[in-house]
Amino acid sequence: MKSRLKLEDRLLIEQLIRLNYKENAIARIIDVSPSTISRELKKRRITNETKLEECEKTKKFPYVCIGCSKKPKCRKRKYYYLYKKADDNYKEILHNSRKNIDMSIDEIDYWNDYFKDKIKDKNQPILHLFNESNFPRSIQTFYSYVHKGYFSSINDEMLPRAYSYKPRKRTEEKPVIRNDNVIRKGRLLKDFNDYIKNHSNANVVEMDTVIGKFEDKQCIMTLYFRESKLMLMFLIKKYKPSEVERIFKSLKKQLGINNFKRLFEVILTDNGWEFSKPESIEFNLDTGEKISNVFYTDPYSSWQKGGIERNHEFIRYIIPKGITFDNLTKKNVIDMMNHINNVQRKSLEYQTPYTTFTKKYGEDISKRLHLQEIKKDEVNLSYNLLRNK
Repeated sequence: MKSRLKLEDRLLIEQLIRLNYKENAIARIIDVSPSTISRELKKRRITNETKLEECEKTKKFPYVCIGCSKKPKCRKRKYYYLYKKADDNYKEILHNSRKNIDMSIDEIDYWNDYFKDKIKDKNQPILHLFNESNFPRSIQTFYSYVHKGYFSSINDEMLPRAYSYKPRKRTEEKPVIRNDNVIRKGRLLKDFNDYIKNHSNANVVEMDTVIGKFEDKQCIMTLYFRESKLMLMFLIKKYKPSEVERIFKSLKKQLGINNFKRLFEVILTDNGWEFSKPESIEFNLDTGEKISNVFYTDPYSSWQKGGIERNHEFIRYIIPKGITFDNLTKKNVIDMMNHINNVQRKSLEYQTPYTTFTKKYGEDISKRLHLQEIKKDEVNLSYNLLRNK
């Protein structure tokens, strides 16, 4: 079977279409696959009537008006396949592609279809693709090719960290704990650093919230385990300390006090108003025993808990900024959490946070936290994940 079409092949395609040959018959005569014939016709057909209505017949084989009995009286857009122009178009693309990109036309077509399925349709993580797909260039080169438009099915906006979001207009200020508030005493960042010096093996969990729109009544509370990079997610009412208290009360019940002490020895969070009741987190309210230690970062210093801030990017892949969270359900948030926790991480030697966390704490703990494994090819970081539920 031929790897690419030549001038005489394109001449034969044009003649056989005029004789109303079927797609499979043309493919057998030229010794190529039927999909090669379809791609050739769709890519290299020409028209000058872009303002006219599209004809339904041109959306299926032969994709052109050659041989159509209604063509003389038709007032819709007409497409033609001319072998010489088709061959000139192929040679021009081949010349430009070899000049600017180190890939053949066939390779570009293959990877274009591959990335359309994995990135455009499923929004799969880039790391998943490069760990298994054998793409012949580096990730940096891939980003460069996308930026220059060599892969028509995807663009910069589909790639994480390839572009930045516009800053949102602030219509209100988020309430925060004042610097002189008594609850910060003994819980400052310097107190956190002193604790870690004396407890070097302490399990550190970073805590934060993610907001959709400023007018939303709901937000997502996140808990990020530094060691395994696993992130728990909970749907709560915005700016409500009682909601945070509710979540931790539920965690203590689900896990049991001993497991809770093991998992949440140290919690580092920001000065958001919803975290203004640390005692409800730190103590077993039944016995008065202190079972956790809450510390606060410096004001406007999100980098001091950079792990959770970076991990929030996965949430933004699924729900971009500016989209409301008020339509989310508890199941939506659990689904997002599990898909995010099954993304392979280079820093974990290409293991997933779910696998790393479960190996350390066991499957029973994972089940109590509603964690589950998702196969790599089924990981979905697009908004379709929520639409399908």
